[in-house]
Amino acid sequence: MKPSILWELFTAWFRIGIFTFGGGYAMLPLIEKEVIDKKGWTDKQEILDIYALAQTVPGVIALNTAIFLGNRLAGPLGAVAAAAGVIAPSILIIITIAVFFLQLQANHYVMRAFSGIRAAVVGLVAAAALRIALASCKKTSAVVICLVAFGLSLFTPIHAVWLIIAGGVSGFLLYYLFSPNRQER
Repeated sequence: MKPSILWELFTAWFRIGIFTFGGGYAMLPLIEKEVIDKKGWTDKQEILDIYALAQTVPGVIALNTAIFLGNRLAGPLGAVAAAAGVIAPSILIIITIAVFFLQLQANHYVMRAFSGIRAAVVGLVAAAALRIALASCKKTSAVVICLVAFGLSLFTPIHAVWLIIAGGVSGFLLYYLFSPNRQER
């Protein structure tokens, strides 16, 4: 394995990590731009599959995505390089903020900047959600599952894990029960 791919994985995920505020969902547009548009490491469908897989295991979506894609591109060392790249900016920023916390908290300009950052993050998350919905909900059954999960998530205390499990079971059952090629299985 070439060390250059490990360095590319580290630096690409470092850029994603350093320029993203607001967590995993806010990172999705940056991840797509970096790994699909700039690097050509994957395509739209595979990244959606990786996102889905990353959400089904414990941990942060961006870190899980980095690990899955890094592993696919360069094996276990690629997973480590991508993971280190995506978490390094957060560690550096947290250490810096911890050192200067009291001064930053008292600075009105910094607080106003963070207010603007929070608003921008809402827009990024909404854009990522819309992109994923448009790419994933192409069948009526998928739209129904999406809307039911959205409604239950918004209006009930049902935990997201149960909604994900129910979505998976529903998708499997709908495919199994109503697939035109059911007899071939």
